[in-house]
Amino acid sequence: MSDPNPPRRIGRSIAAVLVGMIVGIVVTLGTDMVLHEIGVFPPWGASMVGFDGALGLATAYRTVYGIAASYLIARVAPDRPMAHALVGGLVGLVVSIVGAAVTWNKGPAFGPHWYPLALVVLAIPQAWAGGRLRLMQLPARVQ
Repeated sequence: MSDPNPPRRIGRSIAAVLVGMIVGIVVTLGTDMVLHEIGVFPPWGASMVGFDGALGLATAYRTVYGIAASYLIARVAPDRPMAHALVGGLVGLVVSIVGAAVTWNKGPAFGPHWYPLALVVLAIPQAWAGGRLRLMQLPARVQ
């Protein structure tokens, strides 16, 4: 019978969060680059004013990627998948807040204020959704 309280594996926990976050960042930046290249977004550094539809698209795919990254974190976590997904979400929340603060009122290249606020608001819910997707795959005793 397996131990109901497995030992904590801090290295694997950190690696799980880092892997999920790196994959999420790489996929997001790759999508951004493609959308800039094909003209959905303006050239890098150009004004995002008038691109609300494109920013809505960016919010949508970043949400999907955030859920997928959180699922990955939960999937590779050594134990407590939801806790790991939420740690990733907390890191994403902090990064989103810092990003919003740094770019606030810095010019039209950063777009309207709703966009960074949306990223802040969505960080924890998408982490929860990714963790929940993983929990739905597990037997009740592992959750």
